[in-house]
Amino acid sequence: MNITDTVASSETVKREKRKLLLEITAYLSPIIIIVTVFVFAPLLIILFFSFLKSSDMGQIIYTFTLDNYKSIVGGGYGKIFIRSIYLALQTNFFCILIGFPVAYFIAIYGGRWKSLLIFLVIVPSWASYLIRLYALKTITGSTGIINSALLGMGIIDAPLKMLYTPFAVTMGLVYAWLPFMILPVHASLEGLDPSVLEAASDLGSKPVRRFFRVTVPLTKGGLLAGSIFVFIPTVGEWLVPHILGGGKIMMAGSLVAQKFTVAGNIPEGASLAVFLAATLILILYLAIKYGGGESMERML
Repeated sequence: MNITDTVASSETVKREKRKLLLEITAYLSPIIIIVTVFVFAPLLIILFFSFLKSSDMGQIIYTFTLDNYKSIVGGGYGKIFIRSIYLALQTNFFCILIGFPVAYFIAIYGGRWKSLLIFLVIVPSWASYLIRLYALKTITGSTGIINSALLGMGIIDAPLKMLYTPFAVTMGLVYAWLPFMILPVHASLEGLDPSVLEAASDLGSKPVRRFFRVTVPLTKGGLLAGSIFVFIPTVGEWLVPHILGGGKIMMAGSLVAQKFTVAGNIPEGASLAVFLAATLILILYLAIKYGGGESMERML
């Protein structure tokens, strides 16, 4: 091959690479535009406002300041963030406690009913989130189904105080986000190699020991992925504590919403939103890094 042929071949390769790059750009451009306009642009706007000041009348003063972030550390907001993380961890624990057995039953014993069972897990999410929370509020109220049934059976003499308590908030969070734990755990269980479980049985491992020493470690990715899907949105929840907590139980999302809508302090609300987003991104990064990414990809 002479120099002319080499140059021609090199030009052909370059043209093919440019063509491939143009095709990829054409395919991805709608997604890039949507993500840029509806995700990154709003985040940049919030970040910009977080470094500004607000007057007593709620007017934005275009002066650079770090006071908003300093107030997060020394403004008494730490207790609210700690409560939010505690409730999110509590919700995550109960979702694992309920979701893992459900996912295990569907994956191992579901048989030809697997698709139907997964459909039953997903179908409640088709209803409006707001409607489902108000339905739960009606059920747990003083005159709701639970109290009415217990009073009718003579088990209690007075209605139980469930609504507007931490218990109601936790129950609402578990009810809302439980499917997001079941699905990735189920995907992880579906990916198990049956021969591994058979080998454990052949080596004399009892069912309970095999479950905790083989099944659970191999589904660590699913548990981490489910924890991501549950923990991240739970920390920023504001609708559940507003409806089921009656506004008495403040969470991080509730605090951000209050700063924006009630107090009218947009810069301070923006700084709280940025701080919350940064915290959740860090948690998300650590969770994916230590095993949650593989199961998320398998589920998606």
